[in-house]
Amino acid sequence: MKLFVRDLTVIDSTYLDDVRGFVGESYQVDVVLDGQLNEQSMILDFSLVKKQIKAIIDAEVDHKLLVPVLSPACSVIQEDDRTQVNYRLTKDDIIQVKAPHEAYCLLQCEALTEAFLADYLEQVILNKLPDNVTGLSISLRPEKIDTPFYHYTHGLKKHNGNCQRIAHGHRSKIDIYINDQYSSNWVEQWAVRWADIYLASNSDVVKRSDLSFITEKPTTEVHCSAYHAPQGYFELLMPASRCEVLNNDTTVEELARFICETIKDKEGDNKVTVFAYEGIGKGAIVEL
Repeated sequence: MKLFVRDLTVIDSTYLDDVRGFVGESYQVDVVLDGQLNEQSMILDFSLVKKQIKAIIDAEVDHKLLVPVLSPACSVIQEDDRTQVNYRLTKDDIIQVKAPHEAYCLLQCEALTEAFLADYLEQVILNKLPDNVTGLSISLRPEKIDTPFYHYTHGLKKHNGNCQRIAHGHRSKIDIYINDQYSSNWVEQWAVRWADIYLASNSDVVKRSDLSFITEKPTTEVHCSAYHAPQGYFELLMPASRCEVLNNDTTVEELARFICETIKDKEGDNKVTVFAYEGIGKGAIVEL
């Protein structure tokens, strides 16, 4: 017998790719359980499916940097309170992140795929379920988006939850209206501008010499961010060409305002409305 739950939760995280760099991604999660009925004539109570399995997924991969540690481009150094990840990109660029251990999910693969991540979660979750649950299938689905969208990665140092982690991300659509008419031109422009982007706050920018770890002499211009947050100290070095630095925090509310103000500067007296999404089904609206 099988039990299923569709759209159990959403995973918002970032993975490392040697071509794309940081890739913010959002997955919808479907779950199917195999098993025998328990004393309540259930495989597992739906409330437990929703709470227990979601909690495991959140703890393992949500709002984390997913690291393919078997990649020849990757090296990992674990210290008492923090982990450093060095990841070499094509053209000799490099991403280096040093953060508390819980900011990462270290995966035993050379390159991250949806299939590998689903298999990993299946193994972790099944080991924590009652004995009458004999099998588990996880399906990860990116949201179906018919208009241009972007992948972004960021960190929110003021956040008390897991959004404070310096390299987590989202796959997000954006809707832009000029005088209440959908603007495919502006949507396409922002999708291109923020394709696989890291969005940083100007208040978090530091010098390369201020980082606590050894950095290689860069062959191209680099961006460096660092900040203290409730979970610990976070540091980042990456190619500046893959980053945009904003004069505000990178909450979705501030991103929506930044996009709207930038467009308004070009549109003059025209009314501009921006629906900026943070992953799937949530976001902020700004109108000027």
